Amino acid sequence: MKKFTLTLTLVLLFLIGLLSTPFKVNAMESSKRKEPPINQSQCNLRRTQEKLWIDHVFWTKNFITSDLASLPDKDVVLERLLKNQDDIGNSIKPYYGNEAGNKLSQLLREHISLAGQVLEAAKNNNTTDFDKYNKLWYENADDIAKFLSDANPNWSNKELKNMLYKHLDLIKQQVTARLNKDWSADIKAHDEGENHMIDFSQIIANGIIKQFPDKF
Repeated sequence: MKKFTLTLTLVLLFLIGLLSTPFKVNAMESSKRKEPPINQSQCNLRRTQEKLWIDHVFWTKNFITSDLASLPDKDVVLERLLKNQDDIGNSIKPYYGNEAGNKLSQLLREHISLAGQVLEAAKNNNTTDFDKYNKLWYENADDIAKFLSDANPNWSNKELKNMLYKHLDLIKQQVTARLNKDWSADIKAHDEGENHMIDFSQIIANGIIKQFPDKF
């Protein structure tokens, strides 16, 4: 009986081994089918976009802080923030041309201008102006999403719009937190906003790489 049981066990193990072999082979083949390595040109684009959009979040936060506290550096910080919008526009010119790059800069400068109006209304507790400029702010986000998705089929209008809306929401969280002197919430919103825009930068970089593979 023991010999029969041992023999049956060995047969079962043999059968299990045969059945699992195709899965092992498939797993090994799958592990070999790796994505093409990222080359230096792709890496440079990703780093450039990431730096630009981190700067966007960083200088926006600095402007919020300076404006709400009426610090003397407010105008200088705003100038640096606006330069960032031009830098972002310039970054797409090698792929889409000067006109498109300038258009993106213009839309982003409008984004900053409207953000300032929303900030001012929130600071003065002016709900009428807040609602007015907040609505225009989101419409501007729609315009940015449309402009980008029209330029590149790899950029989903819906995805870009959702990402930009989240960006605006996180900015408003920072403003609310600072007005309430909730410094922890301010830091939390900023950190989340930075990570969010890093993700956004990769969407931009991935779309460019897919649309212009010959450039990479």
